[in-house]
Amino acid sequence: MKLKNIGGNVAAVAVAVLVSIPGSASAGGIKKRAENQQDRIAQGVQSGQLTAGETARLERKESAVNHEVRDMRKLDGGKLTAVDRAVVNQQQNRLSNQIYNQKHDAETQGQGKGEIAQRKENQQDRIGQGIQSGQLTAGEAARLEGKESALNHETRDMRALDGGKLTPGDKALVNQQQNKLSNRIYDQKHDAQTQPQ
Repeated sequence: MKLKNIGGNVAAVAVAVLVSIPGSASAGGIKKRAENQQDRIAQGVQSGQLTAGETARLERKESAVNHEVRDMRKLDGGKLTAVDRAVVNQQQNRLSNQIYNQKHDAETQGQGKGEIAQRKENQQDRIGQGIQSGQLTAGEAARLEGKESALNHETRDMRALDGGKLTPGDKALVNQQQNKLSNRIYDQKHDAQTQPQ
C-alpha cells in the first residue's frame, strides 16, 4: 500500500515538473541556450568584463552541464526525458545568472599599456573568438583561461616582489610563458574538438 502511495507521489511530482517546463527547455532549446551562453561568455571575455579566472569557472560549469546532458542522453536512448530537460533547464538558469553576475561585478580584465598587457589582451581576444566560433569547447576554454589566470597571478606576484615593476628577467619569463600559452591556444582552436553547434 505504501509503495503505491509513493509511486503516486512520484507520478504527481513528475507531472508537476512536466507542466512547469518552459518551451526553452526542449531539446533544441537546450542546445540554443548553451550556444547563447557561450556567446555571452565570449562577449564578456572580449569586452574585458570577465577576468580569466571568472571565465575559467564559468566554462568549467558549462562543460559540466554539457557532460551531464550527454550522459542523460546515453541513459535514455539518445533523447532527453521531460525530467532531464527540467533539470538541465534549472542548471542553465543558474549558469545564466552566474554569467550575468560575473559580467556585472567589479572585477574586470586589466587593460595595461605594456607589451605583456597587450599580449594578454590579444590572447584573451583569441580565446573569446574561439569560444564564439565554437573552435574551443567549454572544457578547452576553461583550461586555457585557468592557465591565463595563473599567469596573471604570477605576473602580479612578480611585480609585488619588485616594487611594482617587472625586471628584465621577469619580463623574459612571462614572455616565454605567454609564448607557450599562445601555442596552446592555437593548438586547441585547431584540433578536432569543437563546441557542438
